[in-house]
Amino acid sequence: MNIANNWKDYEILDMSNGEKLEKWGKYVLVRPDPQIIWNKKTYESKWKEANAVYNRSKTGGGSWNYKTKLPDAWKIKYKELTFNIKLMGFKHTGLFPEQAVNWDWMIEKIKNAKRDIKVLNLFAYTGGASVACLYAGASVCHVDSSKGMVAWAKENVVASNLQDRPIRYIIDDVVKFVEREIRRGNTYDAIIMDPPSYGRGSKGEVWQFEDSINNLVELCMKVLSDKPLFFLINSYTTGISSTVLSNILRLNMNNNYKGKITSGEIGLPMNNSELVLPCGIYGRWESI
Repeated sequence: MNIANNWKDYEILDMSNGEKLEKWGKYVLVRPDPQIIWNKKTYESKWKEANAVYNRSKTGGGSWNYKTKLPDAWKIKYKELTFNIKLMGFKHTGLFPEQAVNWDWMIEKIKNAKRDIKVLNLFAYTGGASVACLYAGASVCHVDSSKGMVAWAKENVVASNLQDRPIRYIIDDVVKFVEREIRRGNTYDAIIMDPPSYGRGSKGEVWQFEDSINNLVELCMKVLSDKPLFFLINSYTTGISSTVLSNILRLNMNNNYKGKITSGEIGLPMNNSELVLPCGIYGRWESI
């Protein structure tokens, strides 16, 4: 497992009974997590420090219970990158801190390429990977079907003082956008995708991970440059093994390019503990 253990502005303080106690900058949150199936609290007293708790509803969804007043947004840093944190209606904060392991990997790959790199970031959300790639010196095409998420991504780029770097923001269904890029003859040296388990595009297009991921990867092969640098697939879909992602990349990338494929889990460490929270899976192809 690749563990995101280089954070200073984020930490898991404790985990128990389906919930994680997290510190985001100076604010402490309690959020549900289905991986936490044990009931023992390691640091009982720390749970009293929570500024807000997300409570799930028995009928679906949930809401935040604020113990103290919180700002509408606040900033946290990861190394040289800065992100805006906001509490969303469905337990999220706009950032998945475990993705820092992928940010570090992408930054290293881009910096060591010693050439101009064009990155296509699909299902790009609030732009964590876009910010990392811009910081490393790449140009980025950021694609997401949500207007609000793209606006948030712009805020994160500005927060990291990268607004003068080359980035395009596209609000669209990713499949339709890639199809247009194929017709235009545009190509990219690196592709990132973080597809949801289920979702809808900007015009109601249905996305189902198991039914759609392989077709999307095959489609993306047509927008890869002659010298691709990397292809990264992230997933939080329950029941999908990281080996599935490496198999898809192997069937597509290794038939066309010389490279190396790795896959595995990403996770977050608990502070002052040997416990690790598994958070998702990845598959990576990289040039060699």
